[in-house]
Amino acid sequence: MSENVQSRTRVIAKLAATVVVAGALLAGLLLPWVGGTGVVARNSASLLDALPVELTDKTPTGNSRVLAADGSLITNLYENNRTPAASDQISEVMKQALVDIEDSRFYAHNGLDVQGTMRALITNVAAGSVREGGSTLTQQLVKQTLLQTAATPEEGQAAVQESVGRKLREARLALALEEKYSKDELLTRYLNIVYFGQGAYGIQAAAQKYFSVNAIDLTLPQAAMLAGLVQSPANDDPIDNPENAQIRRNQVLERMHTLGHITDQELADISPQPVAVVPGVNPPNGCRYAVIGGFFCAYVLEYLTGTLGLTPTELNNGGLTIQTTLRPDMQAAGDQAVLNTLPMGAELAGMYTAVEPGTGHLLAMSVNRQYGCEDPNLCESVILNAAYSQGAGSTYKTFVAAAALEQGYSQYFTQTTSDPYVSRIYKDGRNAYDVRNAGSGYSATLDLERALYMSSNTYFLALEDVLGSVETPVRMAERMGMNFVSPPGDQIVAENNGSFTFGPYPTSPLDLASAYSTLAASGTQCDPTPVTAILDRNGKPLENDEGNPVVRNDNCTPEAIPPGVATTLNQMLRKDVEPGFSGQTGSRAFVPGHQIAGKTGTSQENYSVAFVGYTPQYTASVMVLNPKRNQDVGGFGGGKGATIWHDAMAPILTGQPMAPFPPADPTVQNGNTRVVPSCNSERGCASALQSAGFQSATREVDSDQPAGTVLGTSPPAGGRAVLNQVVTIQVSNGSQAPPPAPETPAAPESTPNPDGDGDGDGGGGNGGGNGGNGGGGGNGNRND
Repeated sequence: MSENVQSRTRVIAKLAATVVVAGALLAGLLLPWVGGTGVVARNSASLLDALPVELTDKTPTGNSRVLAADGSLITNLYENNRTPAASDQISEVMKQALVDIEDSRFYAHNGLDVQGTMRALITNVAAGSVREGGSTLTQQLVKQTLLQTAATPEEGQAAVQESVGRKLREARLALALEEKYSKDELLTRYLNIVYFGQGAYGIQAAAQKYFSVNAIDLTLPQAAMLAGLVQSPANDDPIDNPENAQIRRNQVLERMHTLGHITDQELADISPQPVAVVPGVNPPNGCRYAVIGGFFCAYVLEYLTGTLGLTPTELNNGGLTIQTTLRPDMQAAGDQAVLNTLPMGAELAGMYTAVEPGTGHLLAMSVNRQYGCEDPNLCESVILNAAYSQGAGSTYKTFVAAAALEQGYSQYFTQTTSDPYVSRIYKDGRNAYDVRNAGSGYSATLDLERALYMSSNTYFLALEDVLGSVETPVRMAERMGMNFVSPPGDQIVAENNGSFTFGPYPTSPLDLASAYSTLAASGTQCDPTPVTAILDRNGKPLENDEGNPVVRNDNCTPEAIPPGVATTLNQMLRKDVEPGFSGQTGSRAFVPGHQIAGKTGTSQENYSVAFVGYTPQYTASVMVLNPKRNQDVGGFGGGKGATIWHDAMAPILTGQPMAPFPPADPTVQNGNTRVVPSCNSERGCASALQSAGFQSATREVDSDQPAGTVLGTSPPAGGRAVLNQVVTIQVSNGSQAPPPAPETPAAPESTPNPDGDGDGDGGGGNGGGNGGNGGGGGNGNRND
């Protein structure tokens, strides 16, 4: 038996079965009318009461859309590609073509059309194939809605099974729908839900897929082709099966001509022509195909499911509008900035992460990787901007400085440290913990401000000694927004490692940006958030089971740290970036015309470098590291890190007015310190220091001044020190002083000069003697 004969036999058998079902259906539907009008009224009410909620929604859900801050599209989320179209967004010829081929008595029946069903049956048997729809459009709407909204495989099977019971239920629901909705509403819903092949659900998606036009702009030949797809989308697909598609389109045209809806000329002109498709591209779906910000998009999805508790089904089938905080201009600038320094797919990954101070809005996430694709050299599925991998080096010194300021230590708090400096408190195994500075350009004596922007290791280990433990710096970091995961903060405190100030712990670039944004916001800490609103399919705020909006926008804590500590640190950290401060480490980040604060960091063994920079409007961190293995990245945080920051922020800041930081808080600046008095003798210095509330100690130092000469104090006169702090009086030991000049031999006696030259010489001698006494008086004053 040939394949055509077998196919014809199957069609005839199916159509014969349809006759049986139609008879049973007719009998079943006649039952409610037996017994009079009371039974009819009672049955009508029961039909309406029985409508499932899926059938009471006026339109099917479309794709969920993820939008940037400016409203532009980042990506869609969908299982079925559908963009609902209103009735006035669908061409009239499309509506007519569909009605003519599927349910020509649509406007005459009440949801059930036995006459139409029998006519279609006869036509299809004669043709040996399905030429016309046997069910009404309303019945098909019921079937498609129940199928596409099925929550379980069993529900989906029940929606399509060939049984009298299913047909009866479908017919009853169709009658109920006809009583509730207008014909135009039902037709629009059907056109929005039906599947047209090639992944296109609904007429708008189909118009875009096959012709790259909107549904309102469909022409007669296009509409006829799409109307013909409903019965067999795969078999009549104009892209894969253009000959079948032409045959089916012409069948629709013939039906429209028979019903008088197109002219003889239109039928004659179109029928010989092949189907002309202009295939469109499917809308982006998921973060792998995001228009911009793939890693940001992935972070949004994690936030939606993890923090807000939405399910993948809600996201992919809910028709939601997700308004995010992404700044496309900042994302594009960040992407380019990273690539300026590190090629796409390089072993070293550069992560640029920007947030908005005072709101926590996540503005950009850039990496020299593509998100989610398959090339192992170019692609990455881990959100590196939020991952905890390497340490962030001396960026942690800011947390120690903030803790010291909060405890009353001034920005002028001065310490003199050796290099290496050996801790009095912290241990390295059984030995005392010690540290060296990175380079030789560090003064032994520094105040807190200079030590911070010069990034002195010895000073900050000594400062941790002064604080007594790492607990206050760790808690300060947590209050600012840091999350320690490996190890957690409590463990870091318990272990009391003096290395905390050097940032050895796995650090998330996002945490780092978030923590520094607390400084930029004058002490207001905001948890990072990538979403500002989620609207449901009806454009209203999405609510949880308790009836509250899912997005609450309550992520900020005012005065998480004292505002004065934040504003004072801002002014201190400006000196690490802005020109004019010797020893600064972040100068490459500077953008002329703007106030910028920042801090560099380099982890142990140079496995990562970091830079965090900020203005009152923006905070961004940069980390460079190998996410796969330990690798010396080369240089320091003021190199690659500061350069990427500059390249990312320069396009944003250039042309904008300068936003000034608030001034430092004088109380915090001075803290619990007092001015160190001036003095010029050992005894005088000891007395003056005691009167000012300080302790004193004398230290001899190598000098070219005579032994016993007071060279100054540490901290110096005019500097500041805390009450009872030991101020060192620095006294020369004379080791480098030049030897005394040899004595001049006595001049021979001379005969008195009657002209008075002797008085003059004597005057000269007295003058010399007075001069010598004057010199002795000067020394005497320095020794007071």
